[in-house]
Amino acid sequence: MNSAPLSGLYAPSLSLLTDLYQVTMAYGYWQQGMQDREAVFHLYFRRPPFAGGYAVGAGLAYVVDFLQNLQFSEDDLRYLGSLKSAKGGVMFPSEFLAYLRELKFSCDVDAVAEGTVVFANEPLIRVQGPLLQAQLVETALLTLVNFQTLIATKASRIREAAGSDTVLEFGLRRAQGFDGGLSASRAAYLGGVDATSNVLAGQRFGIPVKGTHAHSWVMAFEQEQEAFAAYAQAFPDDSVFLVDTYDTLEGVRHAISVARELRAKGHELGGIRLDSGDLAYLSREARALLNEAGFENVRIVASNDLEENLITSLKQQGAKIDTWGIGTQLVTAYDQPALGGVYKMAALRKPDDSGWDFTIKLSEQLAKTSIPGILQVRRYESEKGQPRADMLYNVAEPLPDQLTLVDPLDATRRRPVRPDATYRELLEPIFRRGQLVHQLPTLQESRARAHREVLALDPSIRRFLNPHTYPVGLEETLNTFRTNLILEKRPQRPA
Repeated sequence: MNSAPLSGLYAPSLSLLTDLYQVTMAYGYWQQGMQDREAVFHLYFRRPPFAGGYAVGAGLAYVVDFLQNLQFSEDDLRYLGSLKSAKGGVMFPSEFLAYLRELKFSCDVDAVAEGTVVFANEPLIRVQGPLLQAQLVETALLTLVNFQTLIATKASRIREAAGSDTVLEFGLRRAQGFDGGLSASRAAYLGGVDATSNVLAGQRFGIPVKGTHAHSWVMAFEQEQEAFAAYAQAFPDDSVFLVDTYDTLEGVRHAISVARELRAKGHELGGIRLDSGDLAYLSREARALLNEAGFENVRIVASNDLEENLITSLKQQGAKIDTWGIGTQLVTAYDQPALGGVYKMAALRKPDDSGWDFTIKLSEQLAKTSIPGILQVRRYESEKGQPRADMLYNVAEPLPDQLTLVDPLDATRRRPVRPDATYRELLEPIFRRGQLVHQLPTLQESRARAHREVLALDPSIRRFLNPHTYPVGLEETLNTFRTNLILEKRPQRPA
């Protein structure tokens, strides 16, 4: 039994952050002499999360860090060398471990910038390079991109519901482990929240940190008003009182009493927080009490399992809430705990190096049938920068003069492209032959991009219930090639 301390879990080498079958396939490729055969993989998701109309891409900065430091340490190799086959022999011979010891990442990587709005079947990342390497990084890339994209999207939906109100992320205590908490705080900020209670995330990522106090603070004093006064003494300019420990509206009255004392000393109460009960009713009553006492600028913060649909409902009920504290529902993506992104091979260099074999994964469900080729995503936009449609095309083949988008799930749905249409290519060069060639934006810049791109979407795509489907199509010749490849690969059984 390994008794290594938890502090050693995230060692400098994360090469074993993978599934065993990635390593067994890597060994198989090496054994067959296929390790250096050039391959192309795409990372994408099949449908937007939360039954929504879009997703916000996130996690690329983690991917870059992982790939830049990809190497097998002596501890990694020692562990792999200890694994046994079903009959007790070594699973990986020493010659293969020696190969891994010298392995240097040398793939090309193209990716969609963090904060970009993305849709189903569009590659967020394209990896091109030696087959063994491109295969080996699959699991790590998926776990890094899937989760952060999921949380950034959830945060953008909460931001949509909250409008211009302040949104705080309070979820660390309910997150899936400390790494899940850190990743969630980062992705939530990228997706649109204003601050986090996670102090380590504040330190690591430069996210503003905010917080109040817990019920235990109030319970530690004889009287609620005494607790508020003591907190105000400690933080005269940063006090937000949690008022629902005993009786919420009585707690508001106690907060007002302490607020008067603060004002007499030249300070102002920042806010009160509601964490239980009928938030619509209580916030209206609290607002009335505060206003009557002359504290119109004291904010009302609400928490308690909030998410975008409940926020929308509370606003419709006339709730007087200025700030929303979002915890469990955000950091765990409570209503859809996984994005379901996949990583599929789409091209493999011919053994004689004469060209490409474009590959396809078939399924009884057309939505699960992959798209062959070396794909790029072209986004067509209006003169005002509003996205109009996206086209997936194969950069290894010339484009025809007249472009037509074909719905990958319904070939009868087609959309011709005007020759003068404005567009931009979404996949940008990140690595070339394993070397970083892209200056990553700051987290704040990626956050600004996400805000800008979500707002540019038509409201029908942003709505929560039955959103309009944004048009994403295959370039017509790619669609024809894909159809023919399906027919070629699928067994034809007589009736």
